Amino acid sequence: MFNTALQRVTLSRFALDQWRQVSLLHRLLSPLRQWRQGSWLLQWGDAIGWVFLAIVFALAPYVSTALIGVLMVACAGLWLLLTVSDQAEGWLTPVHVVVTVYWGVMVLATALSPVKSAALVGLVKLTLNLLLFMLMARVLRRPNLRSALILVYLATAAIVSVYGIRQYYFGAEALATWSDPETNLSQSTRVYSYLGNPNLLAGYLMPAVGFSAAAFFVWPKWVPKGLAVVLWGISSVCLILTRSRGGWLGFVALSFVLMVLLVYWLNPLSTAFWRRWALPLLLGASAAVVVAAVLFVPSVQERVLTMFAGREDSSNNFRINVWESVVNMIRARPIIGIGPGNEAFNKVYPLFQKPNYTALSAYSIYLETAVEAGILGILSFAWLIGVSFYQSWVQINRLRQRLEPQGYWLMAAIAVQIGLLVQGAVDTIWYRPQVSTLWWLLMALIASYYVSLREKYRTDSLTDAA
Repeated sequence: MFNTALQRVTLSRFALDQWRQVSLLHRLLSPLRQWRQGSWLLQWGDAIGWVFLAIVFALAPYVSTALIGVLMVACAGLWLLLTVSDQAEGWLTPVHVVVTVYWGVMVLATALSPVKSAALVGLVKLTLNLLLFMLMARVLRRPNLRSALILVYLATAAIVSVYGIRQYYFGAEALATWSDPETNLSQSTRVYSYLGNPNLLAGYLMPAVGFSAAAFFVWPKWVPKGLAVVLWGISSVCLILTRSRGGWLGFVALSFVLMVLLVYWLNPLSTAFWRRWALPLLLGASAAVVVAAVLFVPSVQERVLTMFAGREDSSNNFRINVWESVVNMIRARPIIGIGPGNEAFNKVYPLFQKPNYTALSAYSIYLETAVEAGILGILSFAWLIGVSFYQSWVQINRLRQRLEPQGYWLMAAIAVQIGLLVQGAVDTIWYRPQVSTLWWLLMALIASYYVSLREKYRTDSLTDAA
């Protein structure tokens, strides 16, 4: 009974690939599909889409958000062109359906917003991110393009990490008050590389940590594996040097989940001893490293203790005051919120803020979602996360049966998602496209592994016959 209900909630029992057989829209677009058959350029549509996406991720840390927006518009246009002229086979997944529901809730929140023009700006930005997700989910279905796009991001993140580490050794001007001036850490360097904010940099580097760890298992031969270790090392070190407490928590959560998944994946290949003790030993050693860092590294110890200082830490006190004001905003419009985007937030927040506690966001993605779209927004967001995790678990088990190396990318995506969700509890960094595009990359990567019921049945039949 529970499994049946779970499959229904996660849309796993729906044959989504059959929608085109009864879709009027599919039949109306037939002339465009016939046109595409004679188009030499569109035969390379996925490869062209990969080039567009590679440009976005290669330039994201260095260019203005306006230019990133222009590139996202180009990606949206290409996705629309490819989709309306496509055979519509296999692209619709449960993740796509729930993403569309989430977008629909935000459209409703915009329509009912007390600041419609500001909310419309936020809706446009969200729509561009979702259309980017659509293009990525399409392109990433090809394993070679999937690995190549991850490589582009890792190469870019390596440059960002190296520059961040350089800031630690040569100094970097604090562009804002990022540490309590009354603590010993007030004069310490918090690196921010090209992104201008250490919390944002921590969020940007989290996928690099997960994907570089996965690359060690995916990339063949020892030279690429050595490169993966180097990439993991510099991205991890740079993330730690941001001194972002939310980033540190996300890093720990990411590492924990990835280790558990790797042990689960490799379990069939292990001896009886390692099947029983691998996970306890690995987690015990990791916990010992974390505890030792807290006990014997003064800067880490002091930074960690500020997490439990309550209002005695100025950063904590600021967030708590903002959160109290945000809760009042939610109470004022609990069902559908004020509409999406930071511009809508900036219009309404001053009506609820405490004196001297101005803020550009809610400093929590969960509170932010509740402010933007109320209960409906929180429910749709939770549904989206639940469906993505469930689909990930289903596909991991499918890939694990054949120990396909591409499964490591999927495990990394799940771990990074959890890391970003942990950091997001105390930071709102998703308004910046450098991180929001990575979040939707993770979601698209998960969707790209989806196997329809018909294809799964055909694959299982061939396996049984063999």
